[in-house]
Amino acid sequence: MKRKVLFYFFVLLCSMPATAQIQVVAALCENKVNPMGVGTSGIHFGWELESATTNQYQTAYQLVIASTAENLGRKQFDVFNSNKVVSSQSTMINFTGPALMPAHTYYWKVGVWDKKGKRITWSAAQQFTTGLFTTGDWLNAKWIGYETLADSLRTAPAIHAPFADSLGNKCLQRPVVPMFRKQFAIGKKLQSATLFITGLGQYEVSINGAKVGKAFLAPGWTYFDKTVLYNTYDVTSQLQQGKNAIGALVGNGFYNINRERYFKIVSAFGMPQMICRLQIEYADGSTENIVSDESWKTAPSPITFSSIYGGEDYDAQLEQFGWNTNVFDDSKWKNALAVKAPLGKLLPEQDYPVVLTDSFLPQKIWRTDTGFYVYDLGQNISGIVQLKIKGKKGKTVKLVPAELVKSNGTANQDASGDPFYFTYTLRSNEEEIWQPRFTYYGFRYVQVEGALPDTVANPDNLPIITGLNSLHNRNANPQNGSFACSNALFNRIYTLINWAIKSNMQSVVTDCPHREKLSWLEQDYLMGAGIHYNYDIYSLYRQLVNDLIDAQYEQGFVPDIAPEFVVFDGGFLDSPEWGSSAVILPWLLYNWYGDTAIVQKAYPMMEKYVAYLESKSNNHILTHGLGDWFDYGPKEPGEAQLTPKALTATAIYYYDVSLLGKMADVLHYTQAANALRQQALAIKQSFNHTFFNPTTKVYATGSQTAMAMPLHVGLVDESNTKAVLQNLVDSIYAGNKALTAGDIGFHFLVKALDDGGASQLLYDMNNRDDVPGYGFQLKKGATALTESWPALENVSNNHLMLGHIMEWLYSGLAGIGQEDSSTGYKIIKIRPQPVGDITAANGSFHTPYGWVSTSWTKNENGFALQTQIPVNTTANIYVPATATSSIFVNGKKKNDVPIKDNAAIVTTGSGKYLIEVK
Repeated sequence: MKRKVLFYFFVLLCSMPATAQIQVVAALCENKVNPMGVGTSGIHFGWELESATTNQYQTAYQLVIASTAENLGRKQFDVFNSNKVVSSQSTMINFTGPALMPAHTYYWKVGVWDKKGKRITWSAAQQFTTGLFTTGDWLNAKWIGYETLADSLRTAPAIHAPFADSLGNKCLQRPVVPMFRKQFAIGKKLQSATLFITGLGQYEVSINGAKVGKAFLAPGWTYFDKTVLYNTYDVTSQLQQGKNAIGALVGNGFYNINRERYFKIVSAFGMPQMICRLQIEYADGSTENIVSDESWKTAPSPITFSSIYGGEDYDAQLEQFGWNTNVFDDSKWKNALAVKAPLGKLLPEQDYPVVLTDSFLPQKIWRTDTGFYVYDLGQNISGIVQLKIKGKKGKTVKLVPAELVKSNGTANQDASGDPFYFTYTLRSNEEEIWQPRFTYYGFRYVQVEGALPDTVANPDNLPIITGLNSLHNRNANPQNGSFACSNALFNRIYTLINWAIKSNMQSVVTDCPHREKLSWLEQDYLMGAGIHYNYDIYSLYRQLVNDLIDAQYEQGFVPDIAPEFVVFDGGFLDSPEWGSSAVILPWLLYNWYGDTAIVQKAYPMMEKYVAYLESKSNNHILTHGLGDWFDYGPKEPGEAQLTPKALTATAIYYYDVSLLGKMADVLHYTQAANALRQQALAIKQSFNHTFFNPTTKVYATGSQTAMAMPLHVGLVDESNTKAVLQNLVDSIYAGNKALTAGDIGFHFLVKALDDGGASQLLYDMNNRDDVPGYGFQLKKGATALTESWPALENVSNNHLMLGHIMEWLYSGLAGIGQEDSSTGYKIIKIRPQPVGDITAANGSFHTPYGWVSTSWTKNENGFALQTQIPVNTTANIYVPATATSSIFVNGKKKNDVPIKDNAAIVTTGSGKYLIEVK
């Protein structure tokens, strides 16, 4: 049967039309389709191409921009016309035209020439809308609120929970969660309408009663004293002739966290407040602007309590129907207060919004000895509860979400933040539907108090739950890849890690969706590739770099979290393995996307950070920090001990200096690049003198981390690489192939074994459930990655760290990556590694040039790989082979294919290929 599939694939290839033609299938501005809120300068364009022929590429392009759609259609390119540019570049095209106007929509398209110099059809018309960047751009819009916070009560940065009692009367007040509204009229024919708006800490906005956009917990989280993000929406279709109304609901988020229920930190940057500008353009060319000021009306909402850490209470009896429509009487509402603007600069949010996506229904329901009912929703997620309930007006139901349940079946929040809960008070005797607005939690179970399922007897006439499900929230960035193989356990591991990624991919990358919700920085680069293979994180990681710039201290160090809502102590404030995201993230954005602009922007931060690490070093050795967090290295006499902190700190310091040197080369900072190379060499020499035993070829304690980090970052001299790798491999086999590397080290262990051709060992270490690891977690019932290899009950059961094997599932088993000499996947590397009992695997990955896919099978007759390579790229395809193997490409035998390290290397251009090894 497999042979028939391969035959039909080959027939399909042969039947493709032979015309050399390129089509523009996607055109992007700032890596998004028709984005809003982009800059007025420094913009980047890109496009993806497809062709029915192989080895197709672009030889030239023409990019044009017009001020109106009509002008673009009439070929009146009154903003910009690049004319013909002879270049194969189709990503990160820097806009070189004049500075653009704020709050304006521009229209553009691109045409390309193929490899034969033939002009191809233009792309479809595209557009982008610029944002607001100066105070004047807001046209006198004011920050407005329901109440103000006394300066003496301001608490920023936040205070860590153990020290909250020292705050006196600070952070005790429960803020009003206010509603704001503004009514206005439209008397002329409407052309377009654009809304610029934000609310702190979070907001929802509606026009004429209908929500604007799909965002949940907007805007994205930043440190509000440095940066405040706003959102831009096209609301043309939501306006109407005559009366209109804007309604906004503003919650607390991280802006105000009071000392009720559970809190990781407490803060009071201010009370909930908002600002907006609605720009209305009429068909006659005139413009009108509705801005926030004291003429707006405000009142308390039915949300009586809201905390990002503690939950949310809603009293439906306080609802004012139609409050956000154009027929509501707001004469009893008070005028909004003009309040102090936050200290941070207002900037457009250019990342995708957080949205509510998947929904899960109950799999089981049981009654506890305490009389509560617990719903098992089957999947541990980041999210909220959606409730359908019917009962007596004024009755209140309490919902307690939890990751785990105790031995008596009740909700267990011991490791996830206790107490967190939702309450809902009914407004009527009819069925009602409700879900929280401004908080979320990590949970699988929901404990219900004060209500019953509709399937049980109800002698006490309690409210009846007619429906209860969970709603998952995550960043709405597009899916970037897929993976599957013939090994069921590895497929389950993929799903396990993917749920941890989705649950912690918010407007920042969080560690967990419940107890902390903080952006601990080490995971951003350690898990970076694993996240990147699954989701388009270009916009998310650009924002993370901005957070890092905001967080950097005057001394030069970058703290362990960013946004730095709270200042921690010791290694939790300044650990090189965490702060090094300041250097590694800009490099990843360059390596993955070819983004030199973010390297340029971040360079002063990176330079200052590396200088700080140098100042902290002694003979180029660093000794401070957290080391290999959650290292499970063996501690028995005679066995390898835990990894020294100085080794991980110094290794990452060397890595920072090496990467900064490469980025200096990218920016043509020749003198700096040469100096950084000399600095890296000095660190390497000192590192090897301190930690390497030249006789045994072992680093420090010989732990998995101690051996793997030097291998991957380049600290091992070439003459010793083979011996060090072999010692690492031998030690793991001698240790029963158990995982012992921690949060820092496991990433480097995966990379070192993958790069060193030891994927069979990675398979052996992870294709099991008898020792702590992924299979062990799954056997214990985990549905998302846990915080520790043994899946302990006293740790988070939905945690991002330790998911580093995800990268190998794509780069190793599916075999998708890029060559070391490549940037932005211009030169693709296809290198599937059939190991263990795996007989088939497939993967797909969306590069800046388009989709790459692989699908391979292995049987007694040999090995077969189907792959697709995007237009405008080349690929080196490595398939397992020996000197006696016969290699066929699209059915034709190839006699000149080189064989190296037990792999045949087939070099191709774009197209679809069937490669067989017999």
